[in-house]
Amino acid sequence: MDALDRLAEPGLDLLRRVDTLLAAGAPEGHRVWPLLRRMQVLPGEAVRNFLDLHPAPLAAAGHTARRLIRGYDDVSAALTDPLLWSGPAASSYGQARAALLRHLDEGPESLVGRLESTAGYADALADWVEGSRLALARALADVLRCAEAVTVVAATSMPAGGPEQRGAAGPGGTEAAEIATRVLAVLCVAYDGAETLLRQWAPSLAESRWRAPVAERPRYDTPTRVGW
Repeated sequence: MDALDRLAEPGLDLLRRVDTLLAAGAPEGHRVWPLLRRMQVLPGEAVRNFLDLHPAPLAAAGHTARRLIRGYDDVSAALTDPLLWSGPAASSYGQARAALLRHLDEGPESLVGRLESTAGYADALADWVEGSRLALARALADVLRCAEAVTVVAATSMPAGGPEQRGAAGPGGTEAAEIATRVLAVLCVAYDGAETLLRQWAPSLAESRWRAPVAERPRYDTPTRVGW
């Protein structure tokens, strides 16, 4: 359990109240509007969705990918054993074997290269999740103890009334928008980081395409013309 897990219950309770007030609208021109349009979700739901992200499964995926590399290393070692035969068939086999070795483990576009990139990407995502959860936990800790939270709790604890008592025009509307801004801004930064990681790693995660061996053209001796 990390800091975000420990703050989840009180944080979600406050954000549920914030969502209730925002559902009636936010003050016109408030800086929360661009964040709401971008995220397309209220802060309470956004945080609930983010709580399901944990770094451990991603780190485990990276370890699994690296364990697979050892199997490819064993196959490559077997393919490098010297041939005990010769002739046209041995030559053809040698070409196919060299092509398979290149495909298995030669450069970043090989199968081993792609596995290493996949493991690296999983590690980078795990670090992103861990850092983002910490940043979100700090944001929740800040809003839970801010003055706006007191107003939001008081506004949503009043007996239910008409629209004139709730929302942007009523008590707590502006304060709810302020809290939403702080939380959604952190989540926007987090998702920007995820998109940046994907752009950075995408070329290294492309399919490893098979490159067929180039068959050597048979060589024929030029016949010698004898005298007439």
